Amino acid sequence: MAIPDFKELFTKYRTVAVVGLSPDPDKPSHEVAAYLQRAGFRIIPVNPACREVLGEPCYPTLADVPGEVEIVDVFRRSEFVPEIVEQAIAKGAKVVWMQEGVVNEPAAAKAEEAGLAVVMDRCILKEHVKVASR
Repeated sequence: MAIPDFKELFTKYRTVAVVGLSPDPDKPSHEVAAYLQRAGFRIIPVNPACREVLGEPCYPTLADVPGEVEIVDVFRRSEFVPEIVEQAIAKGAKVVWMQEGVVNEPAAAKAEEAGLAVVMDRCILKEHVKVASR
């Protein structure tokens, strides 16, 4: 699995659905999404337990999100990734990004076969900081 060019990815795609986004500011998903929002990305929270996070309406599943989603940032356990990948493919997403500790090789292969770029076991915040500081 080839690692995509992060600079190109962050320049080209600006809409990020954050699956598993927590309303708790102490949780990594909240910190990462808040950072992306400050960096100019459009954040779409996905969490069935919330109505709004970071001032944005929250959707129960990726499939429920209206309109376009470019990057699907996954903050769920690895066993939940196949269903998220299915929804990302159906939604026409361009990238599936699995955060640190989230690894699912079969789901990654399925996403790649469908033409999506895949990033696994990496933090989107850390990678964006690296690109932005160059």
